[in-house]
Amino acid sequence: MVPSRTLSPTANLPQENSTMNSASRPVIGIFGAGKSGVAIARLALDAGYTVHVATSGTVEDTDQLLRFVAPGVIAATVRDLLTLADILIIAVPLRRFRELPLHAMAGHIVIDVMNYWPPIDGTLPDFNNAERPSSVIIQEALPDTAQLVKTFNHLGYHQMEDLPRPTGAPDRTALAIAGDDADAVETVARLVDDLGFEPLPAGPLTASDRLEPDGPVFGRQLDAMDMRRILQTDHSEQAA
Repeated sequence: MVPSRTLSPTANLPQENSTMNSASRPVIGIFGAGKSGVAIARLALDAGYTVHVATSGTVEDTDQLLRFVAPGVIAATVRDLLTLADILIIAVPLRRFRELPLHAMAGHIVIDVMNYWPPIDGTLPDFNNAERPSSVIIQEALPDTAQLVKTFNHLGYHQMEDLPRPTGAPDRTALAIAGDDADAVETVARLVDDLGFEPLPAGPLTASDRLEPDGPVFGRQLDAMDMRRILQTDHSEQAA
């Protein structure tokens, strides 16, 4: 269980974010109320976004949980989330992503926060020893008009809660963003910026393995300059 918080970690961010009319921002829908999903929900709510969360439980149970861990975030059914949200965030264990109504995500920007963790997920044949990043496999499971973007996965939930900083802060942490659609990447970059991180485009989904466990930036607190250098070095080494 995620502990209750009375003070949001983004309370030190510029107040214009929290007072901006939420109607001017895309609505965020999150599948999953685990630690990462809740951390993102809190940050987005504090940044002025309307946030809905759906879980495998009933709306009533989800609402009760959110009242404790993320007051102000709105509970929804999995089906309703598809019509309520402009941007969908998949923050469920990877082994369960196929249980979601993937076919109904057509026309949405979909953010993949998942990582393949065999000790937690068990051995998943689709992902075990795969020569492709997990996000490429997930994109193939989605409709052609769903635009998948990989981000948020390479920082732990505690880092997402503790590291947000205002735009221009010298100690601002970078978040890498991988995706095949330039417009979707740009939209997600604005979200990442609003949530207190420096967005850094990191190439197409085929390059998103660099953000996965054992990748060069996974779990590391890096500014944009250092992350760009590491990703460029890794790309050069792979191309050699």
